[in-house]
Amino acid sequence: MYRPAHIDIICSHANRLRFGILLSIICFIFQEIRYQVAVILAVLSTSIKKRYWTKTVRIELARQIYSSGVESIGFVAYIAFAVGISFVAQALVWTEKVGQTTLLGPLFVTVLIRETVPILNNILAITRNGTAMTTELGNMKISGNVQVLDAQGLDPFIYLVMPRVLGLMIAVFCLNVVFILVSFSTGYIAALLLSSDIADPSSFIHNILTSVSFVDFVSLFVKSIIPALFTGSICCTEGLRVDRSVSEVPLATKRALSHSVRALFMTTMIISLLMYF
Repeated sequence: MYRPAHIDIICSHANRLRFGILLSIICFIFQEIRYQVAVILAVLSTSIKKRYWTKTVRIELARQIYSSGVESIGFVAYIAFAVGISFVAQALVWTEKVGQTTLLGPLFVTVLIRETVPILNNILAITRNGTAMTTELGNMKISGNVQVLDAQGLDPFIYLVMPRVLGLMIAVFCLNVVFILVSFSTGYIAALLLSSDIADPSSFIHNILTSVSFVDFVSLFVKSIIPALFTGSICCTEGLRVDRSVSEVPLATKRALSHSVRALFMTTMIISLLMYF
């Protein structure tokens, strides 16, 4: 079928345009990842130098740990309580059908420790603490508090970014431990009530501990701190990118939320592939 030459030219230009847009998006994502990695490395390298840990920075770190960790314990414990019971109720249905209730411990380790707990806790940290962090820094930028620090010769990176990133990382790791302890405890109680095969707590704990390998501990640790570092870095940088308008704060918060979630799932996927394959 005959097609005019100008149609071929238009299609060729459209294909080049689509390829150019796709290439621009990939380059932008790569540059953003490089920037966030650079911020994280700067935070870690600065944190090991004692001279930067002034009283103000230590107070800010403690405040961040309290707001991100201590204040979230009750909410995280509630979620862990519900997850532990829900998981056991579903798992017992299938393990009892095949007569393998001893598989409950390995299932706990595989589903909760390896994947569910790190992802769920990081999502809670993003929605509860990350967005608040972006909003707080954005409002500080608009009100001129960041410029005041600069005028006083104080580095905003050390006084604002470093303690928030490290505080969120510590809080997420501690909340993961709380989540595991609560979910395992409620899971055992639920299994005790729902199944006659689960009776001895020592055998239940032994079954779980023997299912946990050293790789699982390393995976839990890495999946706790790396996504949290990215979340803290992204939320801080997006908040400080706000210029002068109050209307920019919600947009910065939305960007921080979406970028943090993408970073969470990307880093979790890479860690899982490196650890278990």
